[in-house]
Amino acid sequence: MMELLKLIALDEDDLKVVSAHLQDAVLKVEDMAFVPRERRFAALLNRFDWLTADEKIAANGGQFERRRCALRFEKVHHAQFKALSLNNSAQVLELLTVSFEPGEAPSGYVTLTFAGGPAVRLQVDCIEAELRDMGPSWKTAHKPEHPDNNTNPDLSS
Repeated sequence: MMELLKLIALDEDDLKVVSAHLQDAVLKVEDMAFVPRERRFAALLNRFDWLTADEKIAANGGQFERRRCALRFEKVHHAQFKALSLNNSAQVLELLTVSFEPGEAPSGYVTLTFAGGPAVRLQVDCIEAELRDMGPSWKTAHKPEHPDNNTNPDLSS
């Protein structure tokens, strides 16, 4: 059994590692929340296990794995949502990237970009994030595939 993933991100390089582990994670709109009082954004996702994907093809006849995980950002001032309705709680999103746009150091913007255009942009004092697996993995026959067009959306409108 593989150990549960536990990562902390305190700078842009750390956030790139978190982003790589979360590429193609899926979640519903209802599984994310911004709590202004606590200056926290959190989400529960089903991440695809890219680390063992090539091994799984040979070992399990094409069976891959997903695992439930939690993503948390602290010191969040504001959250903007683009092309997704917070009222449509069952909307399923596929995460492509988690990126950082620096502002006046160490502040800036963390953007979660989803397939098809939706995005969440977090104004943060600094990068302070945690990614943690929540339990055992499960099998899936589907390996995510998509064109490489990971651009940051314009959330100013």
